[in-house]
Amino acid sequence: MNIRDEAVLRELNLYPLWVRRDAPAPEMVPAAAVPVAAAQAAPAETDLHRSRAAMIASLDWPELKDMVHDCTACKLRAGCTQTVFGVGDEHAEWLFVGEGPGADEDAQGEPFVGQAGKLLDNMLMSIGLKRGSNVYIANIVKCRPPGNRNPEPDEIATCLPYLERQIALVKPRLIVALGKVAATSLLGRDATLGSLRGTVHDFHGTPLIVTYHPAYLLRSPAEKAKAWEDLCRAVQHKSHLSQQG
Repeated sequence: MNIRDEAVLRELNLYPLWVRRDAPAPEMVPAAAVPVAAAQAAPAETDLHRSRAAMIASLDWPELKDMVHDCTACKLRAGCTQTVFGVGDEHAEWLFVGEGPGADEDAQGEPFVGQAGKLLDNMLMSIGLKRGSNVYIANIVKCRPPGNRNPEPDEIATCLPYLERQIALVKPRLIVALGKVAATSLLGRDATLGSLRGTVHDFHGTPLIVTYHPAYLLRSPAEKAKAWEDLCRAVQHKSHLSQQG
């Protein structure tokens, strides 16, 4: 490692490089535990989601922002201060996607503005990026879940078309999913974060790289070394894409 790389890692608080054993995977709920009534209702709900998603897919930026601002489609809206749409360059090559707003984001109406946001800004800086300049930042859900819990599957299903439309409008060259919820929601499959890292995935033709959520890194600083590896992988792949034109 040269002196410059060490300085960058120290700025990001990623040095020295610690290694931590992976935590055990969460226990999966067996399919048999899903209520029969919920399974029977799924086809009708799926049709409604498809119709709504098709309508959202036709919106331009002003219409999309208005719809998100006025949205009451799921129970999350009743418990938050305001919706948090997204922020940044609407023609950015880089798109960073988190899970959902926290308390600070709910108060200010912008994603990643608390301590996790400061760490994300440092992560961006470490690879030569800056919030608002060739970077767009958004979340899987636009409203803060109560107590900062993970968004539930129905909440994700209701809100995801908004993000999908944002992605279609931005047309990023690369997506970075921050955390398991963002990664599995975009990829449409359940998996551990560890199994999703280290691979360039595909989101409807756009490369997608998975790393840790900044809030998790604040709680588990030993994992920052792995996040740095993911960021380096993202830069390398983005450089490869640029060379291809």
